[in-house]
Amino acid sequence: MKSLLERLRVSRLATTFTILATLSAGILIGSVVAHGVKGQEAKVDSSDASPLRVPNPKVLSNTFSQIAKQVGPAVVNINTETLPKASSSLRRKNPHSRQQAPSSPDDEQAPGDDDDQDDQGGQGGQGGQGQNVPPGFQDFFNRFFGGPDQGGPEDGGGVRESLGSGFIVDPKGYIITNNHVVDKADKIFVKLSTDPEGEQGRPARVVGVDKDTDIAVIKIEPKEPLPTVKLGNSDSEQVGDWVIAIGSPFDLSQTVTAGIVSAKNRTIEKGVKGQFQHFIQTDAAINPGNSGGPLLNMDGEVIGVNTAIYTQSAGYQGIGFAMPSNTVVSTYNQLIGPDHKVTRGSIGIQFQPDLPSAVGRVYGFKTGVLVSFVQPGGPGDKGGLKAGDIIVSIDGRPIKDGDDLVNEIAGRRPGSTAKLGYLRNGGNQTATITIGDRSKVFANNQVAESDDSQGQDQQNGSETKLGLTVGDVPAAAAAKTGIHGVLVQAVKPGSFADEIGVAQGGVIISVNKQKVANLQEFRSAISALKSGQDVVLELIDPRSPKSGSVFRAGTLP
Repeated sequence: MKSLLERLRVSRLATTFTILATLSAGILIGSVVAHGVKGQEAKVDSSDASPLRVPNPKVLSNTFSQIAKQVGPAVVNINTETLPKASSSLRRKNPHSRQQAPSSPDDEQAPGDDDDQDDQGGQGGQGGQGQNVPPGFQDFFNRFFGGPDQGGPEDGGGVRESLGSGFIVDPKGYIITNNHVVDKADKIFVKLSTDPEGEQGRPARVVGVDKDTDIAVIKIEPKEPLPTVKLGNSDSEQVGDWVIAIGSPFDLSQTVTAGIVSAKNRTIEKGVKGQFQHFIQTDAAINPGNSGGPLLNMDGEVIGVNTAIYTQSAGYQGIGFAMPSNTVVSTYNQLIGPDHKVTRGSIGIQFQPDLPSAVGRVYGFKTGVLVSFVQPGGPGDKGGLKAGDIIVSIDGRPIKDGDDLVNEIAGRRPGSTAKLGYLRNGGNQTATITIGDRSKVFANNQVAESDDSQGQDQQNGSETKLGLTVGDVPAAAAAKTGIHGVLVQAVKPGSFADEIGVAQGGVIISVNKQKVANLQEFRSAISALKSGQDVVLELIDPRSPKSGSVFRAGTLP
């Protein structure tokens, strides 16, 4: 006889099966109700249903399409080839791939190339800061080569194919694009919108390039006049204005995207590298291959050349940059001249951009440029300028900041003169300076941050040991604050000084307990420092001298 427990188990199991069967039947019935039963559709009376009709065509806002039709024929696709070359142990390699770090048109330039000297150009950021990039811009200059970096010809690889865009500005075949699109190319091919699919394009020659603005002019030989774009005035564009980009992203020619002007006068590379690059920022979709294509206003006029993107994925992320057309026009007009190059004026000085406001308060100026270095034998040196002078005017016009100074001087013809007003030790002085050629003024000056440069040691003594650029505290500031030492003008990223926490703008007053009242004493104090030695720097913040000293220390590598 089954136990009571066993009978209860059997009863519970039977109940469970009954419930499951009931649920299944309910689901089946519900499904039939929801979906209907076959054959019932014919019983539905739809005589009251109204048929759908395709509406008549409407003329909507067609500004975008009109501009695309108007400008499209003058926008070209550019392909380049760089043939393999024998590798050379003297060639400097770029340690970063194009999709990992900021790059510039001369990343892989061999020592001694003529363009190396341009990196020092005229009035630039303090040497050693030229390579700095704003935080978050690790993948900044992806330079639109249309695909992953496959290694340059110098590495012994195959033919490198580059992709970009451009636009025709002269019916005789003159085309504007980016320098980095055609840089180091052995062959350049231009494909028009009317050229047959599958063809490589028409051969083109380089007329001239300007690495400072990343602009190049190339030319094809047409059999008949070509369609051209209209150039606009980029100064008239305002933040929020509609803009259109046309180009060949990912080899998809004649691609049109739209957006707005997000910002103007955007500088994205600090120091010397970014002196002449003040971009229009846009959220119009720009991708690899768009580089060199036009950015257009709503009148179909070119107001910029698409040059760079901010990206963490090598693709569009809503931030693109275009070189303003006003800058492009000036560059183009010089590149098509007899010399096929851009000549810029220089007075042979360097300064630190973006000075903290405290420096102005301590040094006693609100607007102007604090000179941090004067090129020996250069125009400024011959005119009597010295480090620590504060340039406040040119030919009577007040100078607002470093960008204002650069634009004013760079646009002047070498050999012309300018009357500079400046402050020295709190007093107003003037000097007449003969403008020099920027590429020649700094021709013998090595890049201050270069690892193999000996020029920095000659100019800055043993400061390379610490990774510092320093200068004397001007006499007027020293008298006002009572601080005597050397002002930290720049700190090289990753250097010893950077690692121990030395900050730009501080004043070093002692090295290993040895007081340093000026640049000469500072250099004497650090000249004997050796690798493995402990180094203690005593600093004062000139913004709050009464707060006391701050000590920074470490073991010198």
